[in-house]
Amino acid sequence: MGAEGLIATQPQPEREPRLPFFSSRQAGACASKTRKARHTGLMLAIPEGVPMLNIACAQFDYTVGDIEGNAAMIEAAARRASEARSDIVVFSELSLTGYYPGDLLESDEFIDRVAAQLEALRRASRATPGLAWVVGAPLRRQGPGKPLGNSLVVLLDGEIVLRYAKQLLPTYNIFDEHRHFEPGPDVARVLRLRGHQIGFMICEDGWNLAGRDYPIDPFARLADAAPDLVVSINASPSNVGKQAARHALFAEAARRYRLPILYVNQIGGQDQLVFDGASFAVGPEQGVCFEAGSFAEEIAFLAFDPVRGVFADAQGAALPPLEPGIRSPLEFYGRQIVLGLRDYARRTGFASAVVGCSGGIDSALTLDLAVEALGADRVVAVGMPSQFSSAGSIDDSSALCRNLGIRFVVHPIGDIVAAFQAAYLKASGTPLSGVPLENLQARVRGTILMEYSNAEGHLLLTTGNKSEISVGYCTLYGDTNGGLGLIGDLYKTEIFALARYRNEAAGYDRIPRAIFAKAPSAELSPGQKDSDTLPPYEVLDDILKLLVEGRLLPPDEHAAAAARVGALRRTPQGQALVDKVKRMLARNEYKRRQAPMSIRVRARAFGSGRRMPIAAKLT
Repeated sequence: MGAEGLIATQPQPEREPRLPFFSSRQAGACASKTRKARHTGLMLAIPEGVPMLNIACAQFDYTVGDIEGNAAMIEAAARRASEARSDIVVFSELSLTGYYPGDLLESDEFIDRVAAQLEALRRASRATPGLAWVVGAPLRRQGPGKPLGNSLVVLLDGEIVLRYAKQLLPTYNIFDEHRHFEPGPDVARVLRLRGHQIGFMICEDGWNLAGRDYPIDPFARLADAAPDLVVSINASPSNVGKQAARHALFAEAARRYRLPILYVNQIGGQDQLVFDGASFAVGPEQGVCFEAGSFAEEIAFLAFDPVRGVFADAQGAALPPLEPGIRSPLEFYGRQIVLGLRDYARRTGFASAVVGCSGGIDSALTLDLAVEALGADRVVAVGMPSQFSSAGSIDDSSALCRNLGIRFVVHPIGDIVAAFQAAYLKASGTPLSGVPLENLQARVRGTILMEYSNAEGHLLLTTGNKSEISVGYCTLYGDTNGGLGLIGDLYKTEIFALARYRNEAAGYDRIPRAIFAKAPSAELSPGQKDSDTLPPYEVLDDILKLLVEGRLLPPDEHAAAAARVGALRRTPQGQALVDKVKRMLARNEYKRRQAPMSIRVRARAFGSGRRMPIAAKLT
């Protein structure tokens, strides 16, 4: 089986039109001239001498920096694909290094390791004759500009038969690829494999349909080169609504350019980001016709008919109707957070977690998610009542921990706070009261939780939500202590909704109803309620959605938030409230900068996706 890399720099002549889609009756009429693949209700007719292309899509959970381990996964998957008689196995963007290596890319030793493992994979490809491996890696380049390209290589029978460098480097939101990479040349790269023409692109290359965001459109260039199939390798972080956006964009590209597309994505948690996999295939007529599992490692086997430009299953039969992988945003939030925590703990060496348990909804949901991710035997809850804590603080926490099957430790803070108060009074002559006393309690609790983390080796999980983090309703070095936030990219209204959803999915009240019924409170002063300081969360959340995420919101969510905020702005009191929230958001950037990162679930999260100055006039 031969292969050759072609560089298409000029528009290519029109190809012969593909054969029409045969109905079962038409297929029967062609029986003497074709080979057939039979499936329910339909017969695919494929002219003799034009082989189906057998494809293996490998969506894996790569570890950033574990070049040797990633290479071992790639080689093992290629051997499995070869045993399954695949013609091509496709891995995701920067699969050899994991996405995103960041400033590791500035290390010569790191790039030398990449080169060494790529050479080892090249040699290993001799053991899978006839199988093309599509691998993503940072490669050294010559000429002016950055020394590296975000590239893919195709390995076949011990040779590198094609190289391609990503043309469009995202530098927005969470992405900063221009920091390390030079864009590839504005040319299509096409490989001839077993008589099929296969074009390649990398992630962002496919997101500039019709030149919406960049002056060049790799899709248009590929259409000029006229491949039978486009393979796109990706490291596309997931957020709510992202998969629907991917489907819509690539389905439009397939229709516009008459190009079947295979989209291969990675899975796994990497710091704040989570990748959902959900690799898919889309055809000009079929639309999105196949989707791999969400949040799961998988090697999916497909076949591609180049004559009609349609995808089939591994046996050549028509693909079954596509079923949604994720059925609701609430299901998505839970699965994204669970995978994010599981991978973060595994990769940072933590086997267990500790959470401060107040009897409120935030800590209850955090504990529930942590138990799913790590197991009940690896999660510890610590209750830290004070003189201002309600009776339900401990009672509801105890009931929650019994339901979850986790250890609950009660560690009162009254004596510790009293000792601090006495020492401060003695040193300053002034008693502690008001906000300083409230913050002292939060910091005592944060210190206690860090004691449990240090003494027992637990990862401390923070319990702040996006509403509170936005307006600074949290205490630095207190409830912001910890290594990772699970719910920090969910608004308070979403916290309640997700907790209810998980109770319904469990079939019983894992999170006790009493926790839902109580008014949110930090319990740091007598009778304190969140509503003493903040507007109702339904109102606050809509204001914050527009201020933080704006047009990145899903259309229906943006419309609802805009309608509520528009109504507020029509009255002096409402406009004053919007302005107040805007000021609170701006002046609490310094807290967010020092707080632990939270797992990203929405299109714009605090952290690398929203970079605001601290010492600036913002309102």
